Amino acid sequence: MPTLPQLIEEDIDALHRALEELLAQSEATVALVIDKGGFLIAECPPGSHFDTTTLSALGAGSFAATQSLAELVSEKDFTSMYQQGDTNSLLIMNVDEYCLLTVIFPARISVGAVKYFAIDAAQQIARQLALAHKRAPGAGFDLSLLNLPDSQSLFRKKSA
Repeated sequence: MPTLPQLIEEDIDALHRALEELLAQSEATVALVIDKGGFLIAECPPGSHFDTTTLSALGAGSFAATQSLAELVSEKDFTSMYQQGDTNSLLIMNVDEYCLLTVIFPARISVGAVKYFAIDAAQQIARQLALAHKRAPGAGFDLSLLNLPDSQSLFRKKSA
């Protein structure tokens, strides 16, 4: 699995801004940036009532499984998956080789509308991750090697 670039406070702030903008535009409930190993990197709004740690792990696994299924049927352009529910729906989009964007939104909202705004957010996130990688190309890390039950503590702002 590719290594997540080293992220500094500036990167996390940019990810949060992209997620906040996505939520404001789409009327979605929660947006997450997760690495493809299933670790939560950024959450907006913070402290949602959803179990975002478990959602991240299951979402990444589900995306990887669905991507493998798509490849088995010769689908090369698999970039997102959608889970429709009665109350809430879920959209998971590929951001880059490192991360996924997960959006939870009320089922009454069109997935097309959410996806429209999520594409821009995913591009903003990918640009920030690319900047982080260029800033310190060899300084990335694999969250799975850290063996943490909740990786979000790595991506919180330091107290002044």
